[in-house]
Amino acid sequence: MSHRDVHNPFLFEIAWEVANKVGGIYTVIKTKAPVTAHEFGDRYTLIGPLAYKTAAAEVEAEKVTNPHMKEILDEMTSQGVKWMYGRWLIEGAPHVLLLDTNSIADRLDSWKGDLWNVAGIPSPPNDQETNDAILFGYLVGWFLGDFVAREKKKAVIAHFHEWLAGVAIPLLRKRRTELTTIFTTHATLLGRYLCAGSVDFYNNIQHFSVDEEAGKRGIYHRYCIERGAAHCCDVFTTVSQITAFEAEHLLKRKPDGVLPNGLNVVKFSAMHEFQNLHARNKEKIHNFVRGHFYGHYDFDLDNTLYFFTAGRYEYRNKGVDMYIESLSRLNHRLKACNSPMTVVAFIVMPAATQSFAVEALKGQAVTKQLQETVKDITEKIGQRIFDKAARYTGGDISRAVINPSELLTNEEKILLKRRVIALKRNSLPPIVTHNMIDDGSDPILTQLRRLQLFNHPSDRVKVVFHPEFLSSNNPLISIEYEDFVRGCHLGVFPSYYEPWGYTPAECTVMGVPSVTTNLSGFGGFVEEILEKSSDYGIYIVDRRLKSVDESVEQLADCMLQFCQKSRRQRINQRNRTERLSDLLDWKVLGMEYVRARKLALHRAYPDSFAGSESGGFDQQKVKIPKPLSAPASPRIRGGNVSVDDLTSNMQQLGYEDDEYPFPPFPLIVKRPNSERDLLT
Repeated sequence: MSHRDVHNPFLFEIAWEVANKVGGIYTVIKTKAPVTAHEFGDRYTLIGPLAYKTAAAEVEAEKVTNPHMKEILDEMTSQGVKWMYGRWLIEGAPHVLLLDTNSIADRLDSWKGDLWNVAGIPSPPNDQETNDAILFGYLVGWFLGDFVAREKKKAVIAHFHEWLAGVAIPLLRKRRTELTTIFTTHATLLGRYLCAGSVDFYNNIQHFSVDEEAGKRGIYHRYCIERGAAHCCDVFTTVSQITAFEAEHLLKRKPDGVLPNGLNVVKFSAMHEFQNLHARNKEKIHNFVRGHFYGHYDFDLDNTLYFFTAGRYEYRNKGVDMYIESLSRLNHRLKACNSPMTVVAFIVMPAATQSFAVEALKGQAVTKQLQETVKDITEKIGQRIFDKAARYTGGDISRAVINPSELLTNEEKILLKRRVIALKRNSLPPIVTHNMIDDGSDPILTQLRRLQLFNHPSDRVKVVFHPEFLSSNNPLISIEYEDFVRGCHLGVFPSYYEPWGYTPAECTVMGVPSVTTNLSGFGGFVEEILEKSSDYGIYIVDRRLKSVDESVEQLADCMLQFCQKSRRQRINQRNRTERLSDLLDWKVLGMEYVRARKLALHRAYPDSFAGSESGGFDQQKVKIPKPLSAPASPRIRGGNVSVDDLTSNMQQLGYEDDEYPFPPFPLIVKRPNSERDLLT
């Protein structure tokens, strides 16, 4: 390649979910954009498909200021291509270019033929998703090819996410376009299909005939696009070590590095603020629980813990089967040890429903009526107490204090009795809040019924399946998902197939302990950076080396241990969990993207770096040690005061609980190259 300025390159980031929310990649792109825009400024542009339904709300249109880009887009317009250019209405306001694939659909057949001739990638006629990917890929290749031909001074980096955006990569390689490419797979196509098919995926991954397995599942053409992109790019990356292991065997190329998914972390100025948020949002969940379990609300909310799992309805891949089985075992254990704790376990996963269940709506209605009645009566009681006291003119002061028998009038007693009688119910509280379309065959309901988790008064574990995403407009539990997470005590995500896992990462940022597995990308990431993750409120279940029954037992043990913690211990653990949020900030994890871009530039323009290091991904991370307060609290000789009690007393005196002796970012040290390096 010719000499170009590699220190001020242009960056184009291409993904199907740019300003187009479909799945988790939208979150990755959207949250990472601010740090990338800060780094590149006007040299950074995101490219995605033009979805007219959402584009108007996502993008503010503006004129194209780059002269080369304007010439190209004017030429594309003259040939029938429709597009939209502007600022994405998110933090950082990066430039976005959205291309309308439907406007050029008449060229689909010719481009399909060219794709077969150039790259040997087949494309059946009736796969609309693949057709859109081909149209989008050729439009991106057209734009980038013309841009590089006009922009001669600066280097150009094109970063592609997932197979839907990957068609352009083999085209650019075959055309010898003078740019460098990065391809990131967030989950392999074949891996997702194989895991959904209930195969022993990780133990047999080396033995799969990938072409045959892709053909059986009707995704061979998609697999070819993904594999072609992986092999033709300059730098190939994944989002986690477990996905890198998967890609090496299924896509037949070992990734050059891992680009973990981060979040935009907003820190509170004082530690107690996020604890206050937990208390406020927990009270909202309390209100729902009082209504849902009316007639059988015989447990103490001060001794109640809220567990939850959430995400796409992937019964096996998301580990819902293991979650429910472990809840059943936890229920038996809590009964056996006469634990005062009650666990309300939520399952928040969207499924096909007809409507809200009448019984669930009735519960919220009758408890709301009772609450309003009690509020009205207490206001009147307060007024009567005030009036009696205000009329005191001297003498016996007891005359100014109202008699308890006079607090309630007969009418108020009757009204209160009516409201209480309305709480009587003959049926058990429902395990699902909606009327399901496939109630008889739904996997979650089938397992709950098989394990007899019916919310019986004797059960110490109650279950609520909410087959719809949460929002403040919900008539049952009027709360946004983020607030719901903050109000819960433990997130449980025992996934079998999870390339990254945003749900436990979000819990960590919000200071909520969580359970994940060593088959999730997030779980592997945590194991790399923490000596003992459970001390920081992140429990990792082994689903890779243990049998299913052993993994279920381990998960049940984790949940039981959490139930046995005191309130003070749970507060301390939430503090430790929230402190880990710095490790998940894009300001830290974005450095991995910087390394990927530097490696890509090194490979495309080696002469421009004068023999300097490529800045690869072979850094060794120093694990964060356990917190100083992690060991069990011993009793001090000569007294009954524990370390936890001393800690509490010191905090009351104004001392801070500064438990963790590590910096707010992971330490990176280079791997020693020789014995001499080890000695120095």
